[in-house]
Amino acid sequence: MNISGFSTRIAMAALLVATSALVACGNSSDGAAAGSENPQTRLAPKTKYAMANNCFALQSVASNAYAASNGSGGYAFSASSPANAEAFYMKPTALGEYLIQAKNKTLLSNAGAAIGSAMKPSNATVWSVDMPRAGVFTLSNSDTDKRMQLGEQNALILSSSSDKAGEFRFVPTTDCTPYPEISTDIVGKTYVGRGIDKPVIGFAEVHTHMAMGHEMSDGKHIVGPSAGGVMYGQMFHRFGVPHAMADCADWHGPQGIRDPEALILDMTPLTMHDTKGWPTFIDWPKADSQLHQAMYYKWVERAWQAGMRIMVTEGTNIAALCEVGRLAVLRPGAECNDMRLGISQVKYLFQLQDYVDAQEGGPGLGWFRIVKTPQEARRVINDGKLAVVAGLEFANVFDCTVHFTPGGLLGEVRGCTKESIDRQIDEVWDLGVREIFPYHDINSALGGTGLFQDILNIVGFYATGGFWQTYDCPDGGEGDKYFYNAGAKITITPPGLGNDPLTSLILGATSSVLPGTLPLYPSDRRQCNARGMTDLGEYVMKRLMAKGFIIDIDHAELSIKGKMLEMANAQTPKYPLISAHGAQGGLSLQQAKDLLAGGGLIYPMKPNGKGHVDFLNKLKPIWPADRGPIPLGYGMDANGITDRAGPRGAGSKPVQYPFTLFQGEDWGPQFDGIAPVQVNLQTQPESGKTWPIDEVGTAHYGMMADYVEEVRLEGGKEAIDALYRSAEAYIQMWEQTVNR
Repeated sequence: MNISGFSTRIAMAALLVATSALVACGNSSDGAAAGSENPQTRLAPKTKYAMANNCFALQSVASNAYAASNGSGGYAFSASSPANAEAFYMKPTALGEYLIQAKNKTLLSNAGAAIGSAMKPSNATVWSVDMPRAGVFTLSNSDTDKRMQLGEQNALILSSSSDKAGEFRFVPTTDCTPYPEISTDIVGKTYVGRGIDKPVIGFAEVHTHMAMGHEMSDGKHIVGPSAGGVMYGQMFHRFGVPHAMADCADWHGPQGIRDPEALILDMTPLTMHDTKGWPTFIDWPKADSQLHQAMYYKWVERAWQAGMRIMVTEGTNIAALCEVGRLAVLRPGAECNDMRLGISQVKYLFQLQDYVDAQEGGPGLGWFRIVKTPQEARRVINDGKLAVVAGLEFANVFDCTVHFTPGGLLGEVRGCTKESIDRQIDEVWDLGVREIFPYHDINSALGGTGLFQDILNIVGFYATGGFWQTYDCPDGGEGDKYFYNAGAKITITPPGLGNDPLTSLILGATSSVLPGTLPLYPSDRRQCNARGMTDLGEYVMKRLMAKGFIIDIDHAELSIKGKMLEMANAQTPKYPLISAHGAQGGLSLQQAKDLLAGGGLIYPMKPNGKGHVDFLNKLKPIWPADRGPIPLGYGMDANGITDRAGPRGAGSKPVQYPFTLFQGEDWGPQFDGIAPVQVNLQTQPESGKTWPIDEVGTAHYGMMADYVEEVRLEGGKEAIDALYRSAEAYIQMWEQTVNR
C-alpha cells in the first residue's frame, strides 16, 4: 500500500516496534533470541522437529520431575517445576537431531553410563529425538545409540533399555542461553505471493556458487573439499557458525601464508591476513577476498528476507587451478574432476535444504527450496520462500576434456563421446540440475572458451597441452557494435615483438604446426579464440534444448555464441538463452538483440547500485517493446573465485541505517499490501563487527539486502520496479524452455 503522511509514519513506526519485539522473542529467522520468549505463548512441541531453536525444560514422564544440574556436571530430575529446572536451548544439527545446551553454555554429552557436560560439540553431544506418541519423546545419543533415561536416585543416565524411564516431555520455559548464530538483522516478516496464478514479485540472482567451500560436509556426510580446498569456509555446518566460519589457518597457513589467492591468483607470495573468521571477521569475508566463504546460509537468508525469490547456484570448478591449489593448502588428494566435484556440490545443496528445514521446525518448512520446474518455482515463491535452481559451470562439462597432441600430428584427444554425453545429461537431470554452461574458462572438446583474462591461457595450456590460437576480433572487438567487448589484448607476448609482419608470420605458423608452443600475439588488437564450436559442441547444444535445460552462453567464444543463438532461434518457438554474468568472451550488439528477441535475458555481473542503473539504461535501446517493461536481476558470482562489488564511489548518496523496504515513494503499486521490513546495519554482537555497504561493498551475500537500497537511491522507482520484476522474467524464460 503506497500511502504517505504523518499517520502512515506513526503506523509504520508502531509496526516496526511490534515486529522488533517479535524478533527479540524468537523469530524463526533469528532463533538466537528465543530464550527471552514468554513460554505461555508457545505450545508443547507436536513433532520431533518442533523444538528447533527454542527453550525447554526436560520433564520425566515416569516421575513428572524436571531435569536440573546436580552441581558436578551431571543432571538429576530434582526440580518440581519448569521455573527451577535447567533451561535447555535446542539447536538442531539435522532433522530430528539436536545439541542440547544448558544456560552455562555446556552441552549434554555422553559420559559413559552417565550424561555429563561438554564444552565443545561432537558426536557425543548430538541427540536423536523420536516421538513414540503424542507429546512424548525419546532421546538417543548418536555416538552410542543408547537412550537417555531416568536412573537411580533420579539421575539422568544413558541406558540400552527402552522402558518408560526413557520417555520425556519438552515443556516451554525461559532464560535459555542461545546457541551462537549470525542474525539477519532484519525486523519484520518477508512477504508471500498473491496467488499461484499471479506474477511473482521479487528479484533474481542468476549466478552464484553457494556450495563452494573448503569442506563440503555437514559433519556426517563427507563429500569435499571443494576446488581442492582453496575456498575456505562452509555455507553451513551442523555445529553452526563457529565451525562453518572458523579460523582458516589450518588451510591457508599461519597468518594466511599459504593462501592460494596470494600465491596463485595475485602472484604476491608472503602476503598475509588475519585468519580468524567468526566472530571477529577482521580480514574475511570482504569484497576483494576471492577464497573465503561469502555465502553462509544466514547471509543468504538476509537477502531472501529483502525479496530475493530466485537464486541460481552452480556447481563449479577449474580442474587445472584445483590441481595446483590443492598443493598450496596441503590437500594433494582432494577431488579436482569437474563433473564429480560439480555433482557433489549440487548434492551438498540438498544437505543445506534439510539443514534449513531443521532450523525452521521440520521437513518442507524451510525458506530454502530447490526447484526442478518453473511451476514448482511459482509454488515456492507464492509461499514466500526462495526458489533455488541448481546448475553446473565448468569447462569439462560431461567430462568433455580435450588434449592437443604435439604439432597437431595426431589431432586432438577427447574425453567424451555422444554416448557418454547422453548418459551424463540424464544423470544430472535426474539429480535436479536445470541450468548448464556448455563452455567455461578453458578450451574443451565442445569448442573454445571466450577470451578475457591472460592467466587462463597458461591454465589452459596446463590442462590441454595447447595455448590459445587466435584471430583479430571482428570490428576491433569493442565499440558501438558490441554490447560487451569481445576477446582480450593478450600481454604475454615477449618484449619487443608484436604488431609487425614477423609476428604475424609466426602466429600463422604456430597456429597450425606448433599448438604446444607459446604463440606471439599482437599487442594492440583484441584477440578472439580461433577454436569454434565442434561437432560434439553442436550435439550437446541440441541435446540440452531437447531436454529443456536453461542454457547460459557466457564464457563461450564469440563465434560460438553466434552459433548457439542461431541454433536456439531456429527452434519453434525460439529457445531462450541467458547471459547471466558478463558474457565473458564478448557479446556483439546484434547477438544481444537476438538473445532478447528469443525470450532470453541479459543480467549484469556483480554490480553495485550505480552499476545496476547504468546497465538498465544500457538495455533500454535494445529491449524488445513487445516484452513489456524491462526486468533486471543480477549475477553476483559470489564464491566464484572473483571479487565482488567494492565500496561505493565518492559522491554517492549514502545508505542510512536502518532503512525500510516495500514502503515509500519509490515503491510502486506492485508493492501495495506488502508489509514493510526494516533492514538494520549487519552487526556481529560478539565482536562489534559491522558491514556498512558504502564502506565495505558486497563483503558477503547478506549485503544484497543493502544493495536493494543502493539501487533505490541510484535509480528510484524505475530501478526498483525493474529489480523486483526480474524473478518473474526468469520464470517466464524457464517456462519457454519447457513448454514447447
